[in-house]
Amino acid sequence: MSTVSELSERILSELGIELWRIPVVILSSVGIYLGFLLLVRIFGPRVLSRLTIFDAVVVVMFGAVAGRVVLGHPPSLAAGLIGLATLMFMEALFGLARSVSGLRSLLQGGPVVVLANGSYLDEEMRRSHLSRDDINAALRSAGVTAVADVRAVIAEPSGGLSIYRTGQPIDPQLLEGVRGAELLE
Repeated sequence: MSTVSELSERILSELGIELWRIPVVILSSVGIYLGFLLLVRIFGPRVLSRLTIFDAVVVVMFGAVAGRVVLGHPPSLAAGLIGLATLMFMEALFGLARSVSGLRSLLQGGPVVVLANGSYLDEEMRRSHLSRDDINAALRSAGVTAVADVRAVIAEPSGGLSIYRTGQPIDPQLLEGVRGAELLE
């Protein structure tokens, strides 16, 4: 039979973390955060905004891979809390950085016109990782019955698509900072 002190020591060793692992967990968390931001920047925010069954499986796998990298072996409650705290800190830090306009476009890109006056802009669609099928699905969801009825589709940094119908006036303030806005004049 084990004594109470042996049991409490065992619980502490399972839930705790060795001091040398703390900076490893923090650096792993920062690395996985920055790596994920870079990959989203390269592949575009739409990679996470459309969730088919396949995409949901991939997102779960992202989490599993990231979790293993952050927590290391063996995972522990303390490592998990340190990893989560580091990821939350990074999110807060990058949230502040996104409030600075110059850094915002560097970190997440800006809005871009991908369809103007009924014409698909293939180069902008390619850069935004959008296909005609993606845009057509968004148009159908918005109740658009003909591409010719669309004045603009703007790919937003969030991964969403803003749709403006022909005949709808667009306040010029809404188009500030939108790449390709001059095509709508």
